[in-house]
Order: sequence, then C-alpha cells, then structure tokens
Amino acid sequence: MVPEGWKLETVGDICDFINGNGFKSTEWAKYGLPIIRIQNLNGSCDFNYFDGEPKDRWIVNPGDILFAWAGTKGVSFGAKRWGGPRGVLNQHIFRIEPKRDLDREWLYLALRLVTQRVEEKAHGFKATLVHVQKSDITEQNLHLPPLPEQKKIAQILSTWDQAITANERLLENSQQQKKALIQQLLTGKKRLPGFDGTWEEVTLGSLFHRVTTRNEGQSTNVVTISGQQGLIRQQEFFKKSVASETLDNYFLLKRGQFAYNKSYSNGYPMGAIKRLNRYEDGVVTTLYICFELADERTADSDFYEQYFESGQLIKGLMQIAHEGARAHGLLNVKPSDFFSLKVHKPPIDEQKAIARLLVTTDRELQAHKSRLEQLKIEKKALMQQLLTGKRRVKLETEAA
Repeated sequence: MVPEGWKLETVGDICDFINGNGFKSTEWAKYGLPIIRIQNLNGSCDFNYFDGEPKDRWIVNPGDILFAWAGTKGVSFGAKRWGGPRGVLNQHIFRIEPKRDLDREWLYLALRLVTQRVEEKAHGFKATLVHVQKSDITEQNLHLPPLPEQKKIAQILSTWDQAITANERLLENSQQQKKALIQQLLTGKKRLPGFDGTWEEVTLGSLFHRVTTRNEGQSTNVVTISGQQGLIRQQEFFKKSVASETLDNYFLLKRGQFAYNKSYSNGYPMGAIKRLNRYEDGVVTTLYICFELADERTADSDFYEQYFESGQLIKGLMQIAHEGARAHGLLNVKPSDFFSLKVHKPPIDEQKAIARLLVTTDRELQAHKSRLEQLKIEKKALMQQLLTGKRRVKLETEAA
C-alpha cells in the first residue's frame, strides 16, 4: 500500500542511469583524469588515467551517486556515493541523475534499499558476484514521499551513519592498539612492569605434543578451521556436511587442543592455527596437524593462542612449507618440520600476564564489533520502515 501523500514510482521514473565508457588499455595514460573502476568503489586509490577530451556524460564529480551493476554482494555492487576526485567513469558503473527535484541523500538511501533487493534476487555466476541488466534496477518500485519528508528521512538516517562511523573508528583504533601490543609484547621488545626474567627460544615440539588420537565413535561433531571463526562445525560453516560417512579415521580433538590447517586462507598466508574453544570435542580431517600443551606449568595455552594468531610462525613456516602437488593451496608441511619451528618462551608468570592483557583487549574488540553490527542491523531495519512509509516521520510544522 502507498502511504498517504506518497507516490508509487519506479527507479527509472525518477532517475536517469548514464553508463560509463569502456576505456581500452591503449587509452590509459600516466596523467589526466582518473578512470573510476569497480575496485575504486571499494576504496582503492590505484587509478589508470585518461588524458583525452572526455564526453560530459563520462564525468564524475565528488558526491555523485554511482551504481555498479556488476560486482561483489555487500562490497562493490550497487549504489555508492563517490568520495574520490573528479574523474571519468568506466563501464559496468552507472552515474545517477535525478529527473526531478529530489533530496540527493534520500535518493542515495533509496538506491541502497534497491541494492539490497536486487542482491537478494540476483544469481551471480559465482556465489558472491552479481551481474544484472539495467532493467533489473530501473523497474524496481519505490515509495516517493514529498520533498520535505525526504529531507527528514535522510536527516534521521544520517544520525545512524554518524554513530556507525564513530564506532568504526573506535574499532579501528582498538585494532591498531592490539596490533602494537602484539608486536611489542609477544616479541619481548616491550616488557610488562615487574618482569625481567630471561626469554628462551625453544622448539614448538618442546612445548607441545602431537595429537593423533583416532575417532572411534566417540564424537560425531565434525569441525573445520575458519580464519575468522576458529574451529567451527562444518554444518554451521558450510551449511552442509562435507565429511565422510565414516568418521573413525578422523582425528579426535578435545577442548583446549590446537589444530593447524595447512591451507591458504584470507589473512592467513601460511595457514591458520586455532584452538578448540566452542565444544568439548570435535573430529577433524587428518590433513590437519593437531597438538596440545605438554606441561601447563611451563607454557600457558592462552599465551600461545595469541602467539599463533598474531602470525609469529609465518616466517618459519615460509621456510619449511611447499605447495602441494595439486596446487590447490595446500601446503606441504611435514609434522617433524612443524614441531622443529622456533618460538619464544617467556617465564610462565609473564606468559600469563601478557595473555590476560591481550584477552582483555580481545573482549573490548569484540564489544566494539558487536555494537557496530547491532547499529548496522538497526539502521537496515529503520531504512526499510522509513523508506517504505511503514513508519512516518514528523515534520517541524506538524510538531508545532
């Protein structure tokens, strides 16, 4: 139903979509107007340039609304507000021009809502990619409020954007602080007050024992290593089980034990090491190297979880790892070489103190992430309500 005083319009009724130009590599130059490509909508400042005479329809100015009709869901596809320099528009991106008097901020938000709808319906040639026709966008319906109501809606939603931006900055600052702490505390470059004992360099095998216990019906909880989520159930991560029907030949992992996935993943160029924290037990593929602390009196599990997660083993792994014969990103790391890697070993009391500080920092980071995610969810719901008229705003004249 159309709210009282509003109109039902299509996106094509209220906007012109002006396509970019397909610049050939022979037209690229070292200087001139930057060519705005999909990657530049993601924040990349790596530009090619055009030094010829541009057509007016190619020109993009700061603040213009763009719509990428081919790109990655939630990243580069859809409506974007151009915040970069004046440039010329590449193909696969539309520049949006209102056909009538519209509040540009409201229009941008309305097109973000359209982006969500198109993404939900589109079937990309890969799971996360979207490639649509112009009509898939222009034929979308919009509820068009009067101009004063457009301005008020945009004003309300902008306060949520400000809160989101503030929380993003807090999160970024916290991440930088954690990174600095890791570089200082886990390498011994900076010592915590009250600690002056000698650090040792020892082999991984002197602190940990390999775990090769086979699962003989003890567990059906098949877990996999995710860079972002740690050891997590396959069913939850992949939305399906990719394990064999028989789990007896899998390794059985207990809570607090570690597993190393010898495969490249985003943010983990030499594979990820994760501790089983979520469950009492789990079964993992025998491609993983599993291990546990040999003696809790000399090594702290929390300390070494932080140590592994911070990438302190990357340099050593690069020296012993070779890509598998199938070249699918699987690294050929022998267990004997893995356990011969050198690691720092501070005195046990210092390990525990460093771990407590870093774990506290992680909790603060998680609180920022949760708050940011909640704000984004709330803004998305509010956009849906305000931009469709399910929830109306009060104008100043009405309030008076």
